[in-house]
Amino acid sequence: MKPYFINEAVDKAINDYMCSKDKDESVLYNSFLVVVIRMLINIYGELDIINPYQVKNEESFDNNLMKYGASLEQITSFKRLVDGFYRIDKKNSNAIIKENNPYFIDVQKILIDLFTLKRINFGLTASDSKEFFDLLYTPGTSNVLRYSYNYLSAENIYEVADYFKKAYQEKAKVKEEEVKNLFSFDIYRMFNYSIADISKMNKDEVDKLNNEIYKAFDISNNALNKEYLLNEKINALRNQNNPITTGNGYVDILLIMSIIVTSIMVVLIFGTIVF
Repeated sequence: MKPYFINEAVDKAINDYMCSKDKDESVLYNSFLVVVIRMLINIYGELDIINPYQVKNEESFDNNLMKYGASLEQITSFKRLVDGFYRIDKKNSNAIIKENNPYFIDVQKILIDLFTLKRINFGLTASDSKEFFDLLYTPGTSNVLRYSYNYLSAENIYEVADYFKKAYQEKAKVKEEEVKNLFSFDIYRMFNYSIADISKMNKDEVDKLNNEIYKAFDISNNALNKEYLLNEKINALRNQNNPITTGNGYVDILLIMSIIVTSIMVVLIFGTIVF
């Protein structure tokens, strides 16, 4: 078994995020590796990033990061770049003469690429876009630590901002009214739906599937906080003692929900074929 989740850099980044998430003004919460995790959470949601870490399942982490159309090569490159940044940054921490760290820019660019894939394929809200941009290390960020670090680390302080602007000019492939409201990929996998299956569905089909999942967990579709209730029920099931595991973090749900899944799958498959 590997001593770290994926590599030392990613392991440290997620662990530091978990330790500092309730201290949003702290230096640790605004350190580069933690901000990288915050960008991933902006794109994919916290469950898709933290759950694979908790069960030490790298394949689940990769699958979650590919759900908006990224290739395995892109995800592999992302992990390598984060590790590259960490190695140079760690060496610089004890050096009198600091080495230029090109991964500082490269990591942000690939995060922008992942963000862009979600935007053009599935859409996102204006607030999500603004939050993501503000997390980037640019002269326009609202955080003084990120602002200062960009001036100290980037040869061209506008490089990341320019890259984002160019990427944002790419035209979305779906209309605003067709944006899909997606759960964490692991939730769909509970009901035997793959990334490919969800990608082929239109907005109405995804909404119909989501509603059936709410029904499976006895959550009213009219509830204002239904997504929160869904996550709470899933987390409650995951926390129940169960000695059997597949390593994906949801085997306890699969076992407990076996009867419900069997019945709902009949409805879902029939509905997909007919409608």
